[in-house]
Amino acid sequence: MNGTASTRIVTVTPNPSLDRTIELAGELHRGAVQRAVHTTAEPGGKGVNVSRVVVASGGDTLAVLPGDELDPVLLGLATRGIPTAALPIGAPLRSNVTVTEPTGTTTKLNEPGPSLAGRLDDLAALVADAAGPTATGPAARWVVFAGSLPPGLPDDALAVLVRAVRQRHGDTVRIAVDSSGLPFTALLQSGERIDLVKPNAEELAEVVGGDPDAYEQDPDAAAVAAQRLHDKHVDAVLLTLGSAGAVLVSDEGAFAAAAPRIVARSTVGAGDSSLAGYLLAEVAGATPAERLAQAVATGAAAAALPGSDVPALDHTDPGSVTVRTLHPAQVPAPIA
Repeated sequence: MNGTASTRIVTVTPNPSLDRTIELAGELHRGAVQRAVHTTAEPGGKGVNVSRVVVASGGDTLAVLPGDELDPVLLGLATRGIPTAALPIGAPLRSNVTVTEPTGTTTKLNEPGPSLAGRLDDLAALVADAAGPTATGPAARWVVFAGSLPPGLPDDALAVLVRAVRQRHGDTVRIAVDSSGLPFTALLQSGERIDLVKPNAEELAEVVGGDPDAYEQDPDAAAVAAQRLHDKHVDAVLLTLGSAGAVLVSDEGAFAAAAPRIVARSTVGAGDSSLAGYLLAEVAGATPAERLAQAVATGAAAAALPGSDVPALDHTDPGSVTVRTLHPAQVPAPIA
C-alpha cells in the first residue's frame, strides 16, 4: 500500500459490555458452589475485541460505541490505550459473565444491555463521522459492524448504519460485518453491498440453511454454503469453524485453512481475533491465502489464552497454518 492509503480500522459495537471471565479448575457443575482459580474483567463486545487486537498489534483503530464517559467499559478502554468515539446514553452498559473449564468449554451469560430507543440516527451520524478523514490522515480503510443489537434498535439497524457510511463515503471505506439473527438477515435483504462478512457455522446456517456440524466437519461443504452467502451482495466471506479452521470465499477464489493444534483455554474472543487478524493482513497488502492464514493463526492464539485476553500479531504463527485452494468444481453456483 502507498504512503497515503489508510490503515485505520474503525469498529462499531452497538451493544458493548464489561466481560467478566471466571476460570474454573474443573468441570462446571450446575447447582454447586465452586471456587474460581482466576478471574478477569475486560471491556468487551465483538467490535471492541477487534480494536483490542489492532492496538496490541500496533495498528490504527477507533472503537465506536454507546456509553457514558465514566462507564467502566469506557474507562477500561481508556486505560488500555484504545481510542473511542462514544454516544452518551445516560445508562450503564451491560455486564457479561463467561465461565471457562480446563477443557476449553465455555459457558456465557449475556445481559441484554441498555435501550437505545430513538438513538439510531445519532449512532449513524457518529459512525459516519468516525469513518471520515482525520487531521492526520484519510478516511478509514475498514468499518467493522460487530455483535448484537441492544434493546430499542429496529431489526434493520445494521442496514441503516451501513447506508450512513456508504452515503457519506461511498466505496472509499470498506465494510465488514460480524453479526447474526434478524439484524444480519435484514442487512442481507437490504441490498447494501458488504465487503466482508465473518459468520461461524451456526450463523451461516441461519441464512443459507444446512447443518452447521457438517460445515465444521467438511470445509468443502462449508465453502459451498459460503459461496451462497457470497452471492448476496457480499464480496468476501470469512467463515470461522473453530478448531476446524476457516474458509474464505471471494471473487479472488476459495480457500480452506486447517487450524494449528493448541491447548484451548478459552474461546472468548477467538472469532473476533480471527477477524482482526484478517483485516490487519489485508491492510498490510497480504494475498487472500495469507489473510486466511493470519485469521486462523490469530484465532488459535486467542483460544490458547485465558479469559478474554487477545493476542498481538507478533504472538501468532501464520506460517504454521496450512491453506489449500478449492477448485471451482468444489464450489458450485448457489442453489436456486
